[in-house]
Amino acid sequence: MTKMILLASYLSLNANLLHSNTNKIELSVEVEEKDVTTFGSLGYKEVLGGLKSAGLAIEFKQDYAAAALDSIMWPLLGTVVAFEVRADQGAVGASNPKYSGSVLIKEWKPLSGSVGDDASVSVSFPTSGAVTRATS
Repeated sequence: MTKMILLASYLSLNANLLHSNTNKIELSVEVEEKDVTTFGSLGYKEVLGGLKSAGLAIEFKQDYAAAALDSIMWPLLGTVVAFEVRADQGAVGASNPKYSGSVLIKEWKPLSGSVGDDASVSVSFPTSGAVTRATS
């Protein structure tokens, strides 16, 4: 069984490469469970998959410099933008698939933390439309 340590994951939001500001990326995809049980089910529940949904959760290390993270994210608030994530920054391939789609930038935290904390920002964005997986 192959094992992997995430050392250099890839993140692009609205064509901005942001992995240098990122220390956590989580893409989760799920499908709605629809109950289709009938009397013919003989007392067992039957389910089918319904609508799919996904979300992209990211932890950023904040940067207020000109043309840096905060100045990139602030104007995106409220918009739907393209995203791409990969386990590694290397070339897309069978062992490094890319997952892409669109997310709604529904929140941004310009400032978050306590005295002595690093300036980290944790956000979650819902996807809008399909999430695709590609190996080329």
